Amino acid sequence: MSAALIFGTLVGLSLGLTGGGGSIFAVPLLIYGLGLPLRDAVTVSLVVVGATALFGAVLQSRRPGLVLWGAGAMLGLGGIIGAPLGAKIGLGLPDSLTLLFFSILMLIIGLRMLKSGSSTAEIPLSWATCARGEHGLPRFTPTCGGKLVAAGAVTGVLSGIFGVGGGFLVVPALMFVTGVSIERALATSLVGIALISGAAFGANLFLEARALPVALTLLFLAGAIGGMIAGSRLKHYLPATALRRIFGVSVIALAVIIATKTLFFS
Repeated sequence: MSAALIFGTLVGLSLGLTGGGGSIFAVPLLIYGLGLPLRDAVTVSLVVVGATALFGAVLQSRRPGLVLWGAGAMLGLGGIIGAPLGAKIGLGLPDSLTLLFFSILMLIIGLRMLKSGSSTAEIPLSWATCARGEHGLPRFTPTCGGKLVAAGAVTGVLSGIFGVGGGFLVVPALMFVTGVSIERALATSLVGIALISGAAFGANLFLEARALPVALTLLFLAGAIGGMIAGSRLKHYLPATALRRIFGVSVIALAVIIATKTLFFS
């Protein structure tokens, strides 16, 4: 059980340091570190990632204007729409194929993190970006909201299949559609991740009616919340570029391990 606390701390630390993308570590740690079956790992991951993201959003909201609750809610609405479809797809796939697809997804995320530019630069306004209102914040129109809902729906499908919060999609979507800085996008993404994870958890539970391992989940969650607090504080003292590179290399290494185990040792 102490391993659940340690692995949960690693997930929370990664979430706190890098934003939503840290949830990508939860499922592999639950499968290979704690020996859970794939679908059990997905269910536990969604509970832990969703609750930790919500806690992180509350922490970030202490800085006025950092969390855009409306944008996060629109993303979450899209996730609620897409999550049941993802859960249904995930339950219909063989575990080995799901893990192989998951490793490919991790590889793409890791490479993207290594190639990303400055974490403080803002994406300039374009035809696809919401118009800005007072203080440079996005002015939410039906068109702007529709784009956020669509991004949330795609993320919801992936969450339902793989048990990830989808921050790797939510953050760039927020930056592109709303034109905000990555700091604001990372904070806001936690709102969407919490809602998307909750929807995906509900969909998986409803479709398969698995019993949640409560004690293990609570320990993993306790570690994740502690890690989130530590990571949120540490990230202010560490260079953003170095964090992204460490995260990218770690994700790529884990993707290779999962693919190797799935292809040659399953």
